[in-house]
Amino acid sequence: MSESSHPKVILFVCVHNAGRSQMAQAFTNHLANQYGLNIIGDSAGTVGGKSLNPIAVEVMNELGISMEGQEPKLITQELVNASDKIFSMGCGVDVEACPAKFLLTEDWQLEDPAGQPIEKVREIRDQIKIKVDNLLHSYQSLI
Repeated sequence: MSESSHPKVILFVCVHNAGRSQMAQAFTNHLANQYGLNIIGDSAGTVGGKSLNPIAVEVMNELGISMEGQEPKLITQELVNASDKIFSMGCGVDVEACPAKFLLTEDWQLEDPAGQPIEKVREIRDQIKIKVDNLLHSYQSLI
């Protein structure tokens, strides 16, 4: 299988790339590894933040999933071109404000965890986990 040497790349796009998209990236890499799938998660923002949302990091750590080494970054055309699928996190991504021209696979319409209490961030985290898990299971059925 020649495709197995080239991993599929899933890009998650948000505005600040500090919470939702970072959690989706971490879940994708963790679960794809757990399921033995040749899939890599990546993330970027249309504006980009200064640092990860500390509550997002905390709620991921509660599940034993580290976001260490991840940091907010701006979306570029190169990231878009390297991606097989692109999902926005439901942050009203304004394509006009985005330097990269990309075709969304789907918009997950998730609430922004910025400024939310930890209980709400846990809810958003759990919604992301379900969506990533469903996405990876759909990939598994295609393999």
